[in-house]
Amino acid sequence: MSNALPRPHLESRVSIERCLLARRSVRSYRSGPLTLAETGQLLWAAQGITAEGYLRTAPSAGALYPLETYLVAGELEALAPGVYHYRPDRHDLVLAKSGDLRRDLARAAGGQDCVRDGAITVLFAAVYARTGAKYGERAARYVHMEAGHAAQNLCLQATALGLGVVTVGAFHDEQVQRITGLPRDEEPIYLMPAGRR
Repeated sequence: MSNALPRPHLESRVSIERCLLARRSVRSYRSGPLTLAETGQLLWAAQGITAEGYLRTAPSAGALYPLETYLVAGELEALAPGVYHYRPDRHDLVLAKSGDLRRDLARAAGGQDCVRDGAITVLFAAVYARTGAKYGERAARYVHMEAGHAAQNLCLQATALGLGVVTVGAFHDEQVQRITGLPRDEEPIYLMPAGRR
């Protein structure tokens, strides 16, 4: 069963320059849920569709899009805690695993409080074979560049929304994969907890 997200806003009163100036890593959050509209906007900024041919907000080598995006929801209005797969072409979420997994995910990330305390965590996973088929040994480099583009988009969107977010790369891959139930061909490469400042 899919959960439709509100249509993303394509304009705001906050300039890109203001977001660049104000963007900071925020590791502490106030309690309280995020809305589906805020969460959908973050996901769209990271990997949303922006043009025909399923072109996205972040550049991708060969337009191969090796990233899969997941939402680890803990405190989210109108959506039960769990792991959800974001489908950019439909701008919706599909439940992959039920339950509030933030504490387990935080343990897999070396006990980082921001992962435990964020209302949500956006998880980027990579299917390296998508890029490898065309680019061979350079594929991993291109995938990691793409993840950086998507993460920065999410950081800037969070700043525009007045939310806090931080990028986390320190975690045990196998534990994150097991906790979230990722498919075997999808390797976790980035965690991004977010919440109210």
